[in-house]
Amino acid sequence: MNNQLAEHRLNKLKKAFKDLSEKANEKEKLSNGVFERYNNPILTKDHIPLPWRYDFDTQSNPFMMERIGVNAVFNSGAIKWNHKYILAVRVEGYDRKSYFSIAESDNGIDHFKFWDQPITLPQTENPDINVYDMRLTLHEDGWIYGIFCTERKDPTAPAGDTSSAIAGAGIVRTKDLLSWERLPDLISNAGQQRNVVMHPEFVKGKYALYTRPQDGFINVGQGGGIGLGYVTSMENPIIENERIINNKHYHTVYELKNGLGPAPIKTKDGWLHLAHGVRNTAAGLRYTLYMFMTSLDDISKVTHVPGGYFMAPENEERVGDVSNVLFSNGWIQDDDGAVYIYYASSDTRMHVATSSIDRLVDYVKNTPADNFKSGASVKVINQLILKNSKVTSDL
Repeated sequence: MNNQLAEHRLNKLKKAFKDLSEKANEKEKLSNGVFERYNNPILTKDHIPLPWRYDFDTQSNPFMMERIGVNAVFNSGAIKWNHKYILAVRVEGYDRKSYFSIAESDNGIDHFKFWDQPITLPQTENPDINVYDMRLTLHEDGWIYGIFCTERKDPTAPAGDTSSAIAGAGIVRTKDLLSWERLPDLISNAGQQRNVVMHPEFVKGKYALYTRPQDGFINVGQGGGIGLGYVTSMENPIIENERIINNKHYHTVYELKNGLGPAPIKTKDGWLHLAHGVRNTAAGLRYTLYMFMTSLDDISKVTHVPGGYFMAPENEERVGDVSNVLFSNGWIQDDDGAVYIYYASSDTRMHVATSSIDRLVDYVKNTPADNFKSGASVKVINQLILKNSKVTSDL
């Protein structure tokens, strides 16, 4: 292939990238009233800038091949910063290594654009093998904290075992999303940690962290549930008084394991929490999102838990690298009460749904709780049918 053909292919790649990046997103026509999905994914592997993937030098890349492939773009932390909707995106390469990149949008629903380069993550003395699923929290102390999963090979694994891993909570902080300071990894005596989220306010002078302790890298064992513990200093992050505040429960959407998504949102009624729940099916694990509320006076006290899931994969969201999965570790509350929920489907792509504080509080407080038995579920349905029969006979 000569230079002219390589340049022709590059021009086609640039046009396709421009068309994708400028594509408008539209809200679904009819929702469940709790939230509205948007029809198109907001970020996919094809949104990764061409200079990150292609060598534009036609001498060294005469076939204009993709040199550094991207497998998936998903599980993004989120924050509103300088009037922009900011995502700290997990990008996974063909080599199975993940890294973080910042993408921004003016309106939060489309035209997301990646910053010029991925985040160069500072390392501890024990370098990360893989990193993923960063939660961003603007804390009362003035720092933006990013807490993410850091994965390393299990040093106690038998010879020849090249898959056993140890998961911990890596911590960085920044004032501008450009310069990142690496702090020591979280020290916890409650087993491995894969979902750690910072509470945005001090609690009695201490940092509060939501955790998900588990015995192994994949299996929770005797662990599991959403925990809560406290740290005196983030420069020496040793978690204290860790206990479970939202546990697993048989035959629910969070039967196998559960973990908090983004940092909770403060409302006049309580703290709104978005979490993921996992259950087994004949086809493998199913991840859905659910919500709960904790007290303003005591963040360890769960006050409301709607029954069932808040959001589950639908249509094309069901299919991907790890199918039948929804996962969220980022949402943004606007000053007008709008809420942007950023979620990934099937470990492959990013989406957005919108709601409001008023609607989410109504959903959490007024949706019937799970009574954990089929007969009880039917009783609740019949109560609603009876109530509606007294209101209208039109349906």
